[in-house]
Amino acid sequence: QLQLVESGGGLVQPGGSLTLSCAASGFTLDYFAMGWFRQAPGKERERVSCSISGLRRTDYADSVKGRFAVSGDNAKNTMYLHMNRLTPEDTGVYYCAATYSDAVCTVGGDFGSWGQGTQLTVSS
Repeated sequence: QLQLVESGGGLVQPGGSLTLSCAASGFTLDYFAMGWFRQAPGKERERVSCSISGLRRTDYADSVKGRFAVSGDNAKNTMYLHMNRLTPEDTGVYYCAATYSDAVCTVGGDFGSWGQGTQLTVSS
């Protein structure tokens, strides 16, 4: 059974940095496309990043490009979201997601598996 568990959220001051983790089980990152999403109160869910299988290439939303970066640890089967120069607009619940098809990152589609989310609050 595919399972994703996010961690690392918290309260950060504007301009600060934080790294989120997404631990995967039941599958390996080598064969699944992975995404980070976020949802702020009262707003629609936004795709933050989309990585093809093996995290070989990652596309980022314009709102985070140049500030956020995705990396992975194969030994831990874990994906990370490194976030820098955080602003209050980055506040929200962050989710990681997985799906078997790389096409989700190019032509779109649904992610089949989701984590429970972790809260990030950027505030002074």
